[in-house]
Amino acid sequence: MSDTPDSAVHTYTRKHRAAFLDDLAEWLRIPSVSAQPEHDGDVRRSAEWLSKKLAETGFPVTEVWETPGAPAVFAEWPSQDPDAPVVLVYGHHDVQPAAREDGWNSDPFEPVIRDGRMYGRGAADDKGQVFFHTLGVRAHLAATGRTTPAVHLKLLVEGEEESGSPHFRALAEERAARLAADVVIVSDTGMWDENTPTVCTGMRGLAECEIELTGPAQDIHSGSFGGAVPNPATALARLVAALHDEDGRVAVPGFYDGVTELTETERELFAQLPFDEDTWLRTASSRATAGEAGYSTLERVWARPTAEVNGIGGGYQGAGSKTVIPSSAFVKLSFRLVAGQDPERVQEAVRAWAEARVPAGVGHRITFSPATRPCLTPLDHPALQAVARAMGRAFGTKILFTREGGSGPAADLQDVLGAPVLFLGISVPSDGWHGPDEKVELDLLLKGVETTAHLWGELATALR
Repeated sequence: MSDTPDSAVHTYTRKHRAAFLDDLAEWLRIPSVSAQPEHDGDVRRSAEWLSKKLAETGFPVTEVWETPGAPAVFAEWPSQDPDAPVVLVYGHHDVQPAAREDGWNSDPFEPVIRDGRMYGRGAADDKGQVFFHTLGVRAHLAATGRTTPAVHLKLLVEGEEESGSPHFRALAEERAARLAADVVIVSDTGMWDENTPTVCTGMRGLAECEIELTGPAQDIHSGSFGGAVPNPATALARLVAALHDEDGRVAVPGFYDGVTELTETERELFAQLPFDEDTWLRTASSRATAGEAGYSTLERVWARPTAEVNGIGGGYQGAGSKTVIPSSAFVKLSFRLVAGQDPERVQEAVRAWAEARVPAGVGHRITFSPATRPCLTPLDHPALQAVARAMGRAFGTKILFTREGGSGPAADLQDVLGAPVLFLGISVPSDGWHGPDEKVELDLLLKGVETTAHLWGELATALR
């Protein structure tokens, strides 16, 4: 009996496993650390290596796109079907700094395989998860007998994600016509754990600000002047104390405007995940949970907006005492945003709230950093269901759903292209992103290959 498409994908993937891992190891040897200027040449070499490898894979169009910083890679493989949906895959080829003395058991840029895992900087974040698309598209063609993908396939692999993607938004806007797509697949994410395959449905956005309050032109004697002039440190403490109400809700008027509330289905699906709060607290190096009343821990970090104090200071900080009224005090705040919130409106609301609480005689300066928008794809979206089906075929088990509490450039693509963003990743928490001995589980990496091999056909059917 001939292979079914699913078994054909599995067979093809295993047959080409060794060559695939050899190629990935070669790419991991390039120390493409975007944060360190001495590696600028390596980041460029990484882009050029990937462009060449994508051409060898079969992509008829591969280009290195310049930015004011590090280069990105674009590739395109049109489908022979004129009405095929257009899919854009996003990832990044730059990596975090790494050195043996950081605690690695081997050279971070000389990948090794131990106990079914490949260790090396970028193995999971994000070269491994970008690279499984190369073997995946070939397995898709081999299993279906096609000569072109079932979708019009595009890849955009940036080179500055680990440096905050400072030029990514401008690149997306400049190249919007080339990047136009019906759906965006982000392969820079992960699953719940090794035994629980999951699909992420969204990421939170981010707005950040620093508030500085000023009082006397210099530090002054608290005995001579205390109680008679405003103290900026006291004013700042009162401001921070007013940030939340007694139920843990952000007390900034208008902050929750537009928030997309969790559905009962989503809450039920989150509850199905094997979440152990004690284990989570140990990971968080904390002794108790806290936050907005009426929501579980996972709901708070995935689906609710937050306000956090990231740093606070002012006045004398040395040993012993120095009895002064400080001339200034500051606080750094970050606001995680969820679907439905507009970062600009949130910034306006925070500014108005803070300014209204600055007492007479105290100056203020409020500075906002560039914001990141949230993104969310509804559970019933056909493309999201296609991702879940493709992963279910590869893993042979039920797929659950998560969200991501952090933020990233994926929302820029959603904003610029007007396309839903979906997440496909096989990394797990133990992979150690950004830390020593970063690794990827080889069995899961190959499941990623199989998932993408199934995904293009699933999307072609779902989006017609």
